[in-house]
Amino acid sequence: MKFSFNWLRELTEGPTTGAAVIGPNEIARLISLHTAECEGVEAHGDDHVIEVDNKSLTHRPDLWGHYGMAREVAVILRHKLVDPVKAGGFPPHPSPIHVSIDDHALCPRYSALVFDDVKIQPSPQWMQSRLEALGLNPINNIVDVTNFVMAELAQPMHAFDAAKLRGTEIRVRCAQAGEPFPALNGETYTLDAADLVIADAESAVGLAGVIGGAGSAISESTTRIVLESANFNASSIRKTSSRQKLRTDASMRFEKAQDPANTVRGLLRAHELLHQICPGIRMVGGLADNFRPHPTPPPVLLPLDWLDRKLGLAVPAAEVRRILESLEFTVDEIDPRNFSVTVPSWRATKDVSIKEDLVEEVGRMVGYASVTPAAPLVPARVPLHNAERAFHTRVRRMAADQGFTEVMNYSFVSEEMARAFSLDPAAHVAVQNPIAADQNLLRSSLLPGIWKNILDNIRHFDQFRLFEIGNQIHPDQEVPHFAAALYAKDDDLVFHTGLVQRGAGGLLELKRLAECLAPGATLRLATATRHYEHPRRAADILLSEARVGRLFEFHPNMVEKGRAAVLDLDLSALLKIAPASARYQPLRRFPASAFDLSVVAAPRVLIGDVQSALERLAGPALLSIVFLREFTLPDGHRSLSYRLTVGAPDRTLALEEAGAVRNTIIEGMLEAGYQLRV
Repeated sequence: MKFSFNWLRELTEGPTTGAAVIGPNEIARLISLHTAECEGVEAHGDDHVIEVDNKSLTHRPDLWGHYGMAREVAVILRHKLVDPVKAGGFPPHPSPIHVSIDDHALCPRYSALVFDDVKIQPSPQWMQSRLEALGLNPINNIVDVTNFVMAELAQPMHAFDAAKLRGTEIRVRCAQAGEPFPALNGETYTLDAADLVIADAESAVGLAGVIGGAGSAISESTTRIVLESANFNASSIRKTSSRQKLRTDASMRFEKAQDPANTVRGLLRAHELLHQICPGIRMVGGLADNFRPHPTPPPVLLPLDWLDRKLGLAVPAAEVRRILESLEFTVDEIDPRNFSVTVPSWRATKDVSIKEDLVEEVGRMVGYASVTPAAPLVPARVPLHNAERAFHTRVRRMAADQGFTEVMNYSFVSEEMARAFSLDPAAHVAVQNPIAADQNLLRSSLLPGIWKNILDNIRHFDQFRLFEIGNQIHPDQEVPHFAAALYAKDDDLVFHTGLVQRGAGGLLELKRLAECLAPGATLRLATATRHYEHPRRAADILLSEARVGRLFEFHPNMVEKGRAAVLDLDLSALLKIAPASARYQPLRRFPASAFDLSVVAAPRVLIGDVQSALERLAGPALLSIVFLREFTLPDGHRSLSYRLTVGAPDRTLALEEAGAVRNTIIEGMLEAGYQLRV
């Protein structure tokens, strides 16, 4: 948003000199301190243009015009604000046009004037220069006046060629679904039933609050005009602008919830300007004004003792009154140090409504730099325990401690990405207004995002490990999940265990991570795999016989270079099944005995099945079992080595007892068809 320094100076009067003598750079600095962030000052002829960050003005509809910004400058400098709109009104003559509004919730007010004896010509140089400084292109005297009023009072306006309007009624209505609308910019838009239009007796002549129609545009042959000044529902204009992918200077202002009282002020100002730059112009009849009065908001009670505590600074009552009244609030002292503040109409739309808003007004004008920083004097209370959040924090720390980097993906996926993981797009929750065409569905799995992370990172790294904690969103619920991925360009990798694994190293590393996150978890080889999983490297993760996740390696078609293993855990299921707290176990008082066994198994026998058989045969004397190594024999069989530790809680096992356990295991494994290397 750009502001002319000369324009601001004209709208403020100094207390003695009659004009502000402070320079543009100082004005920009003061605006940054008290109102909005200024991005810079640029010379423009005999003027200077002050550029203000629009994002800091989203809640201030009045600051989208010079008069509103001049009000701020006048308060800061303690100068008098000059109203460019002369006092008075329009004669009470009937208007030659009639205005009807179908829904006052969408259009609270529509005001219009009719002018005859119009002569279209270029605007005076002073007006053209001022508009050009603000980035507005001069068109002709009529259109330039509408832009000038918009820049001065923040009230968008539009002029119709009256000869091109059919009938004498202007109707504000919703568009018909699929209704075509040729606009001033040369484009034709297909309207939605939720779009608001300005229509004559036959068709739409303006897309309300956004752009005028080509069919009623001002041209060199125009001699009679209808000048509109309206007020529209902010969210309706925003939705229409987004839906039609069309943002204009008018729509940006209407989106901020403009003041309905400003429509007539805009016409009064335009009436004066038109007589200056279009000699001989004549107003026909009086004002056409259709509006539904807004209920007056109740006054806001402002206790000054509360304000001082909230602000952290004692501000004299007289200074509080001066600031608020300079900003044109009405202040009444109903009790000692208790103000009743009436909010002006241009701040009551979606800006000031509670006493906290008034604290901001006083604070920014006093200057927050004058407030001495101090820690709040509030009692420190331990927050309520959130078991789910604490659990997610533990999971996050566990993964980070093991070298995994956290990623945070958008909660949106495309239909194409959903199908890549055999997910039905129709079963997803669709986004009504997606931020991008490829982000129109809410994700029902973390895997598409993790897969994209892998593809993005393999261009830069030969190996990496990452994880994400996020919700899988379904039509009826959101389920928190943990997804981790481990990628390696080559098969040989050194992991935290210090062991060099071949081929399935990533899966084994993620299996260890799963066991850390869910102690007691076991794996069950998947009987059926999805098309994105390696057909022989996928397993379900079980905890207390319940399925809580999946461990797999991406199919080579999904990741063509290297190997990518993935762990997907249902955190809500883990939280329900996992014990709330660990049970204390005293240190063993008696020594244990350990021995190694090597089992010869067929090539396709699962290591976990062999280990389960050993555990079952060892019985209650088994304290622990650890897989040591795997060795492939010349005939293709595998030698699987385990270390078993046995003991008793109340005594030291005799050599014969430990040997008996060992012999029982050997005999049982032989009966099961295994060979042992002892």
